[in-house]
Amino acid sequence: MAQFDGINVKKSEFSEWYTQALIKSEFFDYSSVSGCIVFRPDGYFIWESIQKFTDLAFKNDGIRNAYFPLLIPEKLFEKEKEHVEGFNPEVAWVMQVGNSKLDERLAIRPTSETIIYDSVSKWVKSWRDLPLRLNQWCSVIRWEFKHPTPLLRTREFLWNEGHTAFATREEANSERERILQIYSAVLKDYLALPGISGQKTESEKFAGAESSYSIEFIMPDGKMIQGPDFHNDGQNFAKAFDIKFFDKDGKNQYAYQNTFAITTRVIGAMLAIHGDDRGLVIPPKVSRIQIVIVPIYNNESKDEVLSYSTRICNEINKDLRVLLDDIDIYSPGNKFNRHELRGVPLRIEIGIKESRENTLTVARRDTMKKEKIENKDINDQLSRMLYQMHEDMYKKAKDVLNNAISIVNTYDELKKVILEAKIAQAAWCGSEKCEKKIKAETLAKSTNMPFDVQQGVEKKKCVYCGNAAKHVVNFAKSY
Repeated sequence: MAQFDGINVKKSEFSEWYTQALIKSEFFDYSSVSGCIVFRPDGYFIWESIQKFTDLAFKNDGIRNAYFPLLIPEKLFEKEKEHVEGFNPEVAWVMQVGNSKLDERLAIRPTSETIIYDSVSKWVKSWRDLPLRLNQWCSVIRWEFKHPTPLLRTREFLWNEGHTAFATREEANSERERILQIYSAVLKDYLALPGISGQKTESEKFAGAESSYSIEFIMPDGKMIQGPDFHNDGQNFAKAFDIKFFDKDGKNQYAYQNTFAITTRVIGAMLAIHGDDRGLVIPPKVSRIQIVIVPIYNNESKDEVLSYSTRICNEINKDLRVLLDDIDIYSPGNKFNRHELRGVPLRIEIGIKESRENTLTVARRDTMKKEKIENKDINDQLSRMLYQMHEDMYKKAKDVLNNAISIVNTYDELKKVILEAKIAQAAWCGSEKCEKKIKAETLAKSTNMPFDVQQGVEKKKCVYCGNAAKHVVNFAKSY
């Protein structure tokens, strides 16, 4: 029989474990383009699940899908100065077609504000045209870094781009909470992934935005990584692209705009956070195969076991995604290892004993605990186990996140926490000088200012300079 090639390092060797887990699980693969990966069917299924939930939530909130060109003329790309400066190092350009040089360079989309707002400026003329709330699903190219990591730092990635325009600042600002709630819901309910929601500091905000907000995750190596984000752009882009409208009083006004995104990076965070020494652990809602049935037999029991296994497979509710692994190329032990590496949530083991007792042995991938159940109300029992697995995965990840946060009151405490590869939550005066000093001296940057810890900050002192604090910030090493 063939032997299965599994992971040969433990998760504590995170970098190597992560790469092996993604590639050997057959979820992703490298491509011939440096920094660009291939989404194999099981990996792409996760993105489709995220996209499906998020897309429906957007539509229920009144956002409509559109699509804009991949290529952006240089003259458009340079209209918003701060935006251009923020993205210029990352932009890939098309300068030649065949043997002919183009009259104007075309940027390959690193983000779509400039190409979208060129159109929006033609569509918005009256207050009746607002709000305009658009979204597109697409890929982008960003080429600035030297050491890409699959999903976490890739030169091409998939995302949604939300672009909205409103008549007033109040309307624009009110959208933030709804969008962040949508992102939080997909993270919790589908990926079992807890995060820290908060506002970015001025130096970490999106290029061209007035303010930026993010959901941040803690990775197994103690580094933070940014997940979904939302940006209040104010009138910056509206003024650059002349997005003006006549209000109800007949006055010509600039629109207020927002942008927001969730990317395939959240898949990388999910796989890294939930995985273990055996490989991936996939939350049930985003696993292409939720249940695998592995028959265990010898020559004498083969027909009886396979017959019972097929019957069980057919009795399982069609809403559950089940695979009967009856191929003889691998031994049962090798099959166990393969499906554990791939993170299949539930494994049903059926041998001659289960067949004759009319029972099932079910193993949960997250805990590896086995439970023997009778073959009655099978769908209720399997659905219960899948639900409980998701809840337990979220709780475990939440506990890890909470335990990684240390509240610090002095700079020495902050440095100690950073050396321990944890998150230092500290009061901060709001000075970019202090923020840069902390980053230079500890290699830890401000990830965000969590929404739920700001109360009473005026009574605290900055962890670096000792002046009156304005914010509570999470500092950590990050990707």
